[in-house]
Amino acid sequence: MKQLDTWHSQVNEEVIEPDRAIIDPHHHLWRVGTPYELDDLWADTASGHNIIGTVFVECGAEYRSDGLELLRPVGETEYVRLQAELSHQGQAIGKPPILGIVSHADLMLGDAVSEVLHEHKKVGGDLVRGIRHATAFYPDPPAVDRYSGRISELMMQNKFREGFSQLASAGLSFDAWLLHTQIRELIDLANAFPDTTIIFDHFGGPLGIGPYSGKQMHIFPQWKEDVRELSKCPNVFAKLGGLAMVINGWRWDERDIPPSSDEIVEKHRGYYLHSIDCFGPNRCMFESNFPVDKLSVSYLVLWNAFKKIASGFTEVEKEALFSGTAAKVYKL
Repeated sequence: MKQLDTWHSQVNEEVIEPDRAIIDPHHHLWRVGTPYELDDLWADTASGHNIIGTVFVECGAEYRSDGLELLRPVGETEYVRLQAELSHQGQAIGKPPILGIVSHADLMLGDAVSEVLHEHKKVGGDLVRGIRHATAFYPDPPAVDRYSGRISELMMQNKFREGFSQLASAGLSFDAWLLHTQIRELIDLANAFPDTTIIFDHFGGPLGIGPYSGKQMHIFPQWKEDVRELSKCPNVFAKLGGLAMVINGWRWDERDIPPSSDEIVEKHRGYYLHSIDCFGPNRCMFESNFPVDKLSVSYLVLWNAFKKIASGFTEVEKEALFSGTAAKVYKL
């Protein structure tokens, strides 16, 4: 991450509204490859914005290496619970605590997934707020659907829905990671389970690579229509972020100098404002999706962009977008 930090240091911006309280409801931690651990997260959150808490979202980290296969993802919850305990100790010196965990469970287990949900809650306690089983699928390129098991229309599968039906009774929400071609499937799922809270991650993953390379504006009208239809499901909330991933195709990660907040606003404003218009501020929350989006933008610049996008909203609406909705949805 140090090389990325050096790259990001080329763009210097003054922090906008440094006192505004922010809950970052979507970040990851991992030890393998290029590690991103608690100290790395804190280095980013210390960039000047007032981050008062965070939510960890599953990313396939620290699974158990033995025992029952279906319970191996619980290792990630064990790992993050320990990180959360450390983060609460750091709160005394101004470090933001991890307030919640969104764990992984294979919903294709059907009713048997209840054992996995129980184990997550047993080891994670009150920190475990939801489940994410990524459903992102597109036949080309495969890099964007590595968590779905390459199952087309996963959300429409009977076994998946059998497992999904266990979430509400367990008091757990569902984070939906999908691609823009699958939003209609999520609408069907949300309508079938109106009592399950669903969080729509990363704008539904509008692709800008593979067959969609350079075609962001071509798919934008259909994306807008699908998002408006999804917003009619009152059990769905929107996470606003994750739009600076490599798969979105803006190619900022290939530049000599990373983007400024003004550049991000110029390219992304339409996605944010349309989503807020559809869902309303009380059902939207800004998210960093770090360190995935860090490949394109720094933490400081990203939250500056969010604040510029939200500049026309009332103070009450801003409070919802930056912290209130996250606190409500994840029961923080």
